[in-house]
Amino acid sequence: MRTILNAEKLVKTFRVGKVDVPALRGISLEVQEGEFLAIMGPSGCGKSTMLHLLGGLLTPTSGTITVDGEDLTAASDARRTDIRRRKIGFVFQRFNLFPTLTAEGNLRLAEKIHGNGADDPTRRREVLKMLRLEDKMHHKPLELSGGEQQRVALARAVVTRPAIVLADEPTGNLDSENSEIVLNMFQELNYRFNQTIVMITHNPEAAAMCRRIVQMRDGHIVEPALSVQM
Repeated sequence: MRTILNAEKLVKTFRVGKVDVPALRGISLEVQEGEFLAIMGPSGCGKSTMLHLLGGLLTPTSGTITVDGEDLTAASDARRTDIRRRKIGFVFQRFNLFPTLTAEGNLRLAEKIHGNGADDPTRRREVLKMLRLEDKMHHKPLELSGGEQQRVALARAVVTRPAIVLADEPTGNLDSENSEIVLNMFQELNYRFNQTIVMITHNPEAAAMCRRIVQMRDGHIVEPALSVQM
């Protein structure tokens, strides 16, 4: 297997007024290509901070991050943006959909931002169908339920088939039916397209669908990653 995402001795400290608040305290994590990895831990333990660092949305106070062989921490802002656009898909609890665009329009915009001439209506329809949204493709966000909006946000994140998908509590605000649809989609992307998925979750049932689980506490990884029998 090939390492696609690697973090070495990550430290992240935030300045709050005159006080330094440590969020990560020297974390190291290696993710292999094609892994489906869950990160678990109590609120405030640094999970989201680590995910934002891995995706290049934050820069570490110290330590290094390598994405598909490229040193993210040494890259310029422009280069980090390019790496994110080409190689990483983000799924957050906040949908951040463009309200004036339809579901398909939001996916098409993601393709345009991705570049390389991506404009694939067949792929857009395929992704929407996988998320049971084929009959909603011409609906705008305000015409969709919260669960449907989250599924459109997921479709937008994966329509260009990024090598890595980073998901921060993607089922946290969803009911059991929508959660199942989202998690099944992640499994299909992982098995069918070998996409690497790193998912933060509080839900043990969601974590059990992953191939490996990492536990965090107080800015540390507190125990060896647990492989889940599939």
